[in-house]
Amino acid sequence: MKKIQNNLFKLTLLFLLVITSSCNESSFLDEQNPNFITPETFWKTEGQFQAALGSVYGALQYRSISGAELVQEFVLGDIGGTESWYRPFAFRNLAFNNTSIHVVDKWEECYVGIFRANQVIVNLETVGEDVMDDDTKAVIEGQARFLRAFFYWQLAHSYGGAMIHTDIARATEDFNKPLSSIEEVTNTIILPDLEFAVDNLPETWQGENVGRITWGAATSMLGKVHLFEENWPEAASLFKQVIDSGIYALTRDITDNFWHENEFNEESILEVNYSFDINSGNSGFPVDDTPFNTGSESTTLSTEVGRLGAGGFNTVLPTYNLHEMLVDDEVDPDNPINDENLQSRRMYGTIAPQNGEGLWYLEPYGTIGGWGGGQSAYVKKHSNWYHLPAEPAQGRSGINFRQIRYADVLLMYAEAIIESSGDYMTAIEYVDMVRSRAGVYTLQQYMDMNSGTFPQLHVSKQVVPNQVNGDRPFVAPSAETVMTHIRRVERPLELCYEGHRWKDLVRWGIVQEVFDDLRADEIWRQNNLASIQDPTEQPFVINGQVRPDFTVAQSIYDPAQHDYFPIPSTEIQSNEIYNQ
Repeated sequence: MKKIQNNLFKLTLLFLLVITSSCNESSFLDEQNPNFITPETFWKTEGQFQAALGSVYGALQYRSISGAELVQEFVLGDIGGTESWYRPFAFRNLAFNNTSIHVVDKWEECYVGIFRANQVIVNLETVGEDVMDDDTKAVIEGQARFLRAFFYWQLAHSYGGAMIHTDIARATEDFNKPLSSIEEVTNTIILPDLEFAVDNLPETWQGENVGRITWGAATSMLGKVHLFEENWPEAASLFKQVIDSGIYALTRDITDNFWHENEFNEESILEVNYSFDINSGNSGFPVDDTPFNTGSESTTLSTEVGRLGAGGFNTVLPTYNLHEMLVDDEVDPDNPINDENLQSRRMYGTIAPQNGEGLWYLEPYGTIGGWGGGQSAYVKKHSNWYHLPAEPAQGRSGINFRQIRYADVLLMYAEAIIESSGDYMTAIEYVDMVRSRAGVYTLQQYMDMNSGTFPQLHVSKQVVPNQVNGDRPFVAPSAETVMTHIRRVERPLELCYEGHRWKDLVRWGIVQEVFDDLRADEIWRQNNLASIQDPTEQPFVINGQVRPDFTVAQSIYDPAQHDYFPIPSTEIQSNEIYNQ
């Protein structure tokens, strides 16, 4: 499945030679070297366009888009905490600003992808049929326009807007653009680009092309855009097209989506390719190719989330709320995915609790130290825990990053159905597909066993009603209760640490509500620490102290200041129009 990466790796270097030459022309050199590639001599063959397109795909690998810097976003909401000495701590406390590394990097890296996509799109306009036929052009353009839309969507929903660039900058002043709103960026760029991609991309790719953008990726992304714009019927219709296509399915085991094995599987809709083997001598940090160096094509995300005692840093820690929900989401003993395990397959592949089942970094849990200082669990997802005794010394991992999974489409469809028609029973059917794969009781099973009600798993059983192992409330299904389950339980459990959570909380407008609930839980645990340190008690043990993940965030959260990152200082300083 890494063949596409080998090809893109070679082609991208060729294209980067071209775009670098266009930025470093020396006026005192009048003679042209016939062996040197320039923008004027480059855009002449289909192979050259494929090389340029490869560089656009390459921008997906950037650390702030699909790599290690995403840990800053993992801790923004209700699924991730951290320690005070780690860089994500500023984001956990909503203390980021316009000079924060991730704030600057994400902006710049998205625009690198946009710049490269624009090169392809603009130069395709002048290509004749002697170079490639219209169908081939449309497929190349469809991929480039999808990727441009993806990068613009990331900008719009990370910064609350973006500067719109659709042409190739010829002079410094061409970079000066006003800030456009989410609505303007969506209507001007994102929707038209995705609609073009839907109309012109194939349903599947074969052989060495597996991993390229497909009709399913474009349709899913277009549905997501409409979901965020609250165009519920359009979103539901698009998601249903993906579901009914028969192209995608849930993998039997959720862990298949976070290991280097079984990549580009039946659940994969948009997957970013990494390789441990290409340029294996390089550190995992540089992922891009330039005329002066080549990237490693690997990711360092595994090192960021991996176990501290096994070569990682565990810069992201599961919140107590996420840990408790994973524990209390009861395993269905009759589900064939289960084999006398007490913890669900979803929990097994997501976090490492003190009483975990199986092996972690090839060791039994009972032989591993840790879980002190308020750390009830560690993150497994994205790390190499399942096949190596430790994270590689160079910070390298070949585990792909999934930007869109079929499970996400099922849950977004359930949400769109409720919002568009109020049909919560149909929504339950699609939520239960995800729950069944996780190996836990479905909502329908809970209702069958509990007089038509299901548990509110996001309400702490440990805290309510202010005693250990209190009674968790059960509710009857309705549009409101099922939507609450999707928002507070199913999406965080299924999709945690995949880059969705903060944007979800912001679009629903429930950040303060969630922070208030989890800060109240923290206060109770701090006041009753002795009662929750008994290892025989469930759902989990907290040793030493209660980590104050929400103390600051709950008290200072301001939607106008914190929902979106500020425009980076580098843009403010260089963009004359923005400063007017």
